[in-house]
Amino acid sequence: MTNQRILVIEDETNIQELLKYNLEKSGYKVTVMENGADGLEEAMENVPDLILLDLMLPGMDGLEVCKRLRMEKKTKKVPILMLTAKSEELDKILGLELGADDYITKPFSIKELTARIRATLRRIGEDKADAAAEMSAPALLKVKDIEIDCEKYEVRKSGEKLVLTLKEFELLKMLVENRGKVLTRDFLLDKIWGYDYVGETRTVDVHIRHLRQKISDEEGSGQIIETIRGVGYRLNNSGDR
Repeated sequence: MTNQRILVIEDETNIQELLKYNLEKSGYKVTVMENGADGLEEAMENVPDLILLDLMLPGMDGLEVCKRLRMEKKTKKVPILMLTAKSEELDKILGLELGADDYITKPFSIKELTARIRATLRRIGEDKADAAAEMSAPALLKVKDIEIDCEKYEVRKSGEKLVLTLKEFELLKMLVENRGKVLTRDFLLDKIWGYDYVGETRTVDVHIRHLRQKISDEEGSGQIIETIRGVGYRLNNSGDR
């Protein structure tokens, strides 16, 4: 069971009751506010793990609440899932541009809503873990005569600065951090391009080829980036860290 807290800002009584009952049944602690001003005040006093925010609220509407939440230091990173009865794309786009993490259109399935909440909270948790890992990770990585400065996003080979694209830099950094491990094309595609990228694994092969050219990684026994046929790539386990 989860102890995560969800703040529901919704003015329709039947939806309030529906959300409170089902979310508490799923193990969440739920607080309900029926207007934007009270919802904003509650969020500031008791920062929740996630906010379900109706777009059409009396007085201060959901877009204004979202905007103010993102302006405040305490709540600017709290995930917001907007609820809207409107189907117009403009309203959804405005909500996302103001900082909402996701939206769901009424009428909605409780099963789908719960799945969206779980996915959003899981992603936020993974982002926090990644940020913590980055903070504890070394700022300078080395492999043979290549130096990777993770803070400046610079790569040098034998002291000479190389011009890499962001994706090439991230690929090299990922391989070095996972030295000796075979990283599949799907794994690299997911980690470097993101889960929402629509593409194929050949994208990884093309970027690896360009990266090899830039770091002068010729084929042979001393090659830094090894191809594991039918699987993916691995950084040669020899060389200095």
